[in-house]
Amino acid sequence: MVPMEKLAEITARFEFIEAKMSGGVDGGEIAELAREYSELKPVVAEILAYRRILDDLAEAEAMLKDPDMAELAQEELPVLKAQIPELEQKLRVALLPKDTADARPAMVEIRPGTGGDEASLFAGDLLRMYQRYAEARGWQFEILEQAETELGGIKEVIARIAGENVFARLKFESGVHRVQRVPVTESGGRIHTSAATVAVLPEAEEVDLDIPASDLRIDTMRASGAGGQHVNTTDSAVRITHIPTGIIVVSSEKSQHRNREIAMNVMRSRLYDLERQKIDAERAADRKGQVGSGDRSERIRTYNFPQGRMTDHRINLTLYKLDQVMQGDLDEVVDALIADDQANRLAEMGV
Repeated sequence: MVPMEKLAEITARFEFIEAKMSGGVDGGEIAELAREYSELKPVVAEILAYRRILDDLAEAEAMLKDPDMAELAQEELPVLKAQIPELEQKLRVALLPKDTADARPAMVEIRPGTGGDEASLFAGDLLRMYQRYAEARGWQFEILEQAETELGGIKEVIARIAGENVFARLKFESGVHRVQRVPVTESGGRIHTSAATVAVLPEAEEVDLDIPASDLRIDTMRASGAGGQHVNTTDSAVRITHIPTGIIVVSSEKSQHRNREIAMNVMRSRLYDLERQKIDAERAADRKGQVGSGDRSERIRTYNFPQGRMTDHRINLTLYKLDQVMQGDLDEVVDALIADDQANRLAEMGV
């Protein structure tokens, strides 16, 4: 049973915020209230739906005492009672503590792992998969840094994806993605196994963490890339080193100002993610089975091209529609990962 007093507190808080916003507040306060309002709105919608079914149930039970209405009530009661478990489950999920980063844009970093040229080509395939997924969901997709191989594969790519609940839907993509297929460079038709790593970080803002200037070393250097007079004559690339952690970020677009902005944005996100991982590690010490944001070295998924199969090893989900997945049809696996995470957190809370 969901605690009714907690539901009453949430509803009262929502109504208070709603009244205060309609009454007029200053700009700074309205932003904070609007954020809390948007977080509470879906929760309150589930509370209202749950209360309605309980009211309908009470009304039907009262009708049993009326001889003229008893037959109708007996028909309605089983239907109403059958709806309650599903509504209670939805309500429990809505009441789960929110990851404060869920609504943020995401930084997606993709790098080839084992497998040489084939790993680089697969990294490029993953990049296009996420681009298509972002396009299908109406998200903005911006490549911040990209280095390619001669064969058209990816040495490294960093992209920023912005839109509704981007990090919430992509955070379980972090880890090692393995591919099994015949490489284009293989003349003998043998199936090879290669891998690429994906890291999904929530975008950090300046207010999220204070990075002392003394902790950073910023170097400018000549950009490297394919051809063009610009990269040979202009010291535009920027490399930022975070001295305490040794994290290095490089950006080599044409504008030095833009490079500094990109590199600092990526650096903030990596340091912010590092802090989140520390907190998650402390919380997860006694819950090893949870999907979580994923150990970056963990093999999470296999894409088997000869069999047209994609398997997510964390939740034992296998889909025989690899072509659609590589075209960005990721909702089924993303929804399953989110559902598994919710189930684990509900079990942890004992509800």
